[in-house]
Amino acid sequence: MALLEVKNLKKSFGRTEVLKDISFDLPKGQAISIIGSSGSGKTTLLRCLNFLETPDAGTITVADEVLFDGARKEFSDEEIRQKRLHFGMVFQQFNLFPQYTALENVMLAPSIRAGGKDLDAIRDNAEMLLDQIGLSERKNNYPHQLSGGQQQRVAIARALALKPDILCFDEPTSALDPELTGEVLKVIRELADKHTTMIIVTHEMAFARDVADEVIFMDGGNIVEKGDPHEVIDNPKEERTKRFLRNYSKNRE
Repeated sequence: MALLEVKNLKKSFGRTEVLKDISFDLPKGQAISIIGSSGSGKTTLLRCLNFLETPDAGTITVADEVLFDGARKEFSDEEIRQKRLHFGMVFQQFNLFPQYTALENVMLAPSIRAGGKDLDAIRDNAEMLLDQIGLSERKNNYPHQLSGGQQQRVAIARALALKPDILCFDEPTSALDPELTGEVLKVIRELADKHTTMIIVTHEMAFARDVADEVIFMDGGNIVEKGDPHEVIDNPKEERTKRFLRNYSKNRE
């Protein structure tokens, strides 16, 4: 049974349709990679799931709880906060608070959620997460004292700290130098090995193929092709998918 069900999701900005009838399921413990050109709707899809944008139509259901049914378009700030708790979001930019250490960045949201209570348990969990991503020795460093790859790994730990149902990545390596990309992908690969439920928007084709349980190719706001990662990336059926992958390969040469 699917943990996440997205049905007939639509989103427009003015007259521009950015998402056109998007539907997919995500079982618990699996990972979906979403690939496609810039402007295909990938980031908007993640923003709708996380209620940074409100869809125009469709349904979003997590663990049998309907978060969006197309009928209501206005939600209170508290309702949006509750809906967002289902999703942990890791952005292209790290968005760490510069005045806080790595440990404090990871502790901040759980501390606010707990109203300042249970700080010892929150600290222990944050330290465990930083150790899990290989940054326990850097827990007292501020963001400016960390490399881009280290900052992104802290951002992943911060997203995990609230124990979301689904972890979402929006091209998590796009702001990194190639030599730092590997350390972030290694963390995501380890999360996949632990059956963390994830949606990964990425331009790293080999990574998408090797880590995900399913790959979705989006173009022009549509899901053009989806299925087994090796089939979609190594042997695509749709001509638009083939053209995208050919162009990707040429640009990498």
